[in-house]
Amino acid sequence: MANGTTAPAGTEQALGVAPVPYRTVRSVFAYLALLIGLLPPSAHTELFGAPLVLVAVLAGWRDLRRVSRVLLLLVGASGLAAWHWAPQLLGNAAASTTHLTALVVAVMLLSATLGTSRDLGVLSGSLFAGRSLPRYLGISFATGFLAVPLNFGSVGVMGTVVARVKQLRGDSSLTRNAARAVLRGFALSSICSPLSISVVITLTFLPSLGLHQLIAVSLPFACLYLLLGSVFREPEVLPASDGPVLADAVARAPAMLPWLRFTAYIAAICLGAWVLSSFAQMRYSRAVALSCAGAVALGWLLKRLRGEPEGLPSMAQVSNELVVMCGSAFLGVLAGGAGLYLLGLDFGLPLWAGPLVAFGVPWLLFLAGMAGLNPIVTGTLIGAMLAPIWPPSALLGLGFGMVSGWGLTVAGTPYSANSMLLSRITGYDAHTAALQWNLRLSLCSLCLAGLLAAGLTYGLTAAP
Repeated sequence: MANGTTAPAGTEQALGVAPVPYRTVRSVFAYLALLIGLLPPSAHTELFGAPLVLVAVLAGWRDLRRVSRVLLLLVGASGLAAWHWAPQLLGNAAASTTHLTALVVAVMLLSATLGTSRDLGVLSGSLFAGRSLPRYLGISFATGFLAVPLNFGSVGVMGTVVARVKQLRGDSSLTRNAARAVLRGFALSSICSPLSISVVITLTFLPSLGLHQLIAVSLPFACLYLLLGSVFREPEVLPASDGPVLADAVARAPAMLPWLRFTAYIAAICLGAWVLSSFAQMRYSRAVALSCAGAVALGWLLKRLRGEPEGLPSMAQVSNELVVMCGSAFLGVLAGGAGLYLLGLDFGLPLWAGPLVAFGVPWLLFLAGMAGLNPIVTGTLIGAMLAPIWPPSALLGLGFGMVSGWGLTVAGTPYSANSMLLSRITGYDAHTAALQWNLRLSLCSLCLAGLLAAGLTYGLTAAP
């Protein structure tokens, strides 16, 4: 059980949770899929990861949510159709699934490993002191910073602290602003983190676009988004003791050393991914997966040398994440290939259409998210269909439109995974957060992102 106690015989079956042998099968096959994705690419090994992750997911069928089950059935139906009509397209989708599976498992492994760190309590607790504006900016930036290695784990860590403060002091403008900051901070990572799924998928479909080019544009926009978010928050009415606020809710341990350790750890992982992709000419998703797995292996080795025996974390609980992310990518590749076939391989965008389409890319991601569509599906579909017909000199406009729209979607729509996770932890309704707290900020930011994507596309296309 999650709390470390032992369940009576038959409890797992009664609760609908998969028995231990099935969880072991899921974890083993997830690790095998990771290993396949880390191997040097070839025409054969790239196809093996998809069947392995399919076994891992099917072994966890009883634990899958309804949405995940429907998505898995769609994957099966579309795979059978592609096998009959376009076998080569099925191979491309399977290879893409292998790469993304390795990335997802590696990131989840890194998150599970760092999630047990004693530093996290100090890092999160130290942010809930001080006045309202610095506190809001600190929580939002810290959530995005922790999301670089922790992914959704950062929302869990920060959301737990918000829930604790809410429990001790009650629902207030302070806790609601903190919840806003957590959602918007996670968007920061999605927009500009070198390890985020959004950046990896964007660079996978736009391999000619350099990481440094994309970050040079997306990082200032992400920071502007956080600053703009400080305008769209509630005025905080607090007691006169605003300075030592929450001293009873969080520990005041010195946080400088934990911050330095986390900064060094994240910098090393990002540097490793950049070196592998730039100098070893490695696919960026594989470079990120290798860097994350290498960091986990190094940490595990150091613990063993210190006499701290620790096994590998179980990957049995990531079935829903694998279905949503990898299944969405699989469907996106097939849909993109079908769209290109219908349009024709020689189809190209008119010169005037590029900026207009670039303006609409963030909006398309956001509106699809409002309809409940995971941004991986939309992002993969956009990348698969637009990358082959986009002007090569203006890929930065398309890439920025994708990552900015992705980040605004995960922060401002009620069906995103992090919105639902924060809702479950804090009790704040995800629809309220999206439609009442964030909608005006999302609309303003979407206009700004669309104009910037269109301007980049126009300027780079028209440049001699």
